Amino acid sequence: MSTQTTKATTIVDVAANDKNFSTLVRALKVSDLVDTLKGKGPFTVFAPTNDAFEKLPKGNLEDLLKPENKEKLQALLKRHVVKGRETSSEVARKTKIRPMSGTTVQIRAKGDQVRIGNATIRQTDLEAENGVVHVIDRVLFP
Repeated sequence: MSTQTTKATTIVDVAANDKNFSTLVRALKVSDLVDTLKGKGPFTVFAPTNDAFEKLPKGNLEDLLKPENKEKLQALLKRHVVKGRETSSEVARKTKIRPMSGTTVQIRAKGDQVRIGNATIRQTDLEAENGVVHVIDRVLFP
């Protein structure tokens, strides 16, 4: 895991300023969660990369991005957001975390590798004024 120390204005800015999160940014816009994640926070976001979204079954992402599936998309994205600022060291000491979706997600740490649900945290502590982002390699499904 690598760490970044530069602080962006908001969680959304962190994602919008990195081409590896273009799918996430698109999903946040479609789900109307941009304003939430630009809010005061603090938030911890486990941000799936574009590659993580590509691992979804064929057609799944396109289906979620349809206007009629906005609530499903919101629920999925809220599974990646935790209220409060959780640094990588704090996350690594936990065995579970409760995101805004309300359903608990398991955390497993082994050496330098930390897994949340079925995803591995690949980059940590991307700081924003209203929270922190940890980059993950899979989308967190319930």
